[in-house]
Amino acid sequence: MIKVKKLLNQVMSLLSKGIKKLTNNRLISYQNNQLVFFKKINVRVTNKKREMFYGYVFISIWLVGFLFLTVYPLVMSFIFSLNKVTITGAKGIQMTFSGFQNYIDIFTSDLDFVDYLWAFLGQIVLYVPIILIISMVISILLNQKIKLRGFFRSVFFLPVIIASGPVINELLKQGAGTIPLLEETGIVETLSKTLPAFMANPIALLFDEMIIVLWFSGVQIVLFLAGLQKISTEIYEAAQIDGASPWESFWKITLPSLKSIILVSAVYTIVMLATFSNNSIIGHIQKVMFDTTKGYGYSSALAWVYFVVIALLLGVVAFLLKNPKEKKIKKGVKRYATK
Repeated sequence: MIKVKKLLNQVMSLLSKGIKKLTNNRLISYQNNQLVFFKKINVRVTNKKREMFYGYVFISIWLVGFLFLTVYPLVMSFIFSLNKVTITGAKGIQMTFSGFQNYIDIFTSDLDFVDYLWAFLGQIVLYVPIILIISMVISILLNQKIKLRGFFRSVFFLPVIIASGPVINELLKQGAGTIPLLEETGIVETLSKTLPAFMANPIALLFDEMIIVLWFSGVQIVLFLAGLQKISTEIYEAAQIDGASPWESFWKITLPSLKSIILVSAVYTIVMLATFSNNSIIGHIQKVMFDTTKGYGYSSALAWVYFVVIALLLGVVAFLLKNPKEKKIKKGVKRYATK
């Protein structure tokens, strides 16, 4: 850490010395603690502006990487989605403009993608509440004053560090994600016969991957723990003196205090499920991408449709979990500002 600070100080000193040496430059010069651009625009150099300049210099490295590694691929993928893309060894990438035909084909001819999309939506509706409830219950238990509390917190977060795509896929192939007791009861078979396919499939998948669902609750547990530790114990003590039961304290104190954490955890869970290595939609996009009849253009359109669906889901979740008190505060601020 000390070496990094020394390096940063050296870089800053070199930058300041380099700026001060700019005396006879038409583009930019340094005169009397002022930067002169094009010999007309004078900018007074203060400590605050100097710190801002150094900040922009250091962030420029990330900004260049973000533009070339994130923004550029996003723009190109949208351009691909509006074209029929073919790749040849001699001519490289060739695009034939087709407009929104790829998007039309998704909902008219690609029945597999539509089925996968409905299954994913059912999975979100089923998985997100279960993961949040399990995470909240475990975090409340881990927040109690018990022996080896730090050890148990590490144990619940350890699978998040160890688990990777290949490890999880291998566990699912070997049937390690199921709970044998649930299989013996025959609940999955009964639900599959009585419920429609779009409802029965996510429920059956939940029972098949119950251990994996518990496995992925580590980050949410940490988030809820952080929220619980911010709640003052004096509030619970005051509620207990007033005769509030533990259940009433949970509904009136704990749950409202964790509303922002619930929103963050819900968003994280949706993104986690959407990018899960075993996700059928991602597998379908990868398969179509290497198809000679459809290729990169059609797969890019699939990816953008998937992105829009996820964005709408996140918007709905943010709207449902938004604190109504925030709206009242914003309205009060606007009224005060207009007076």
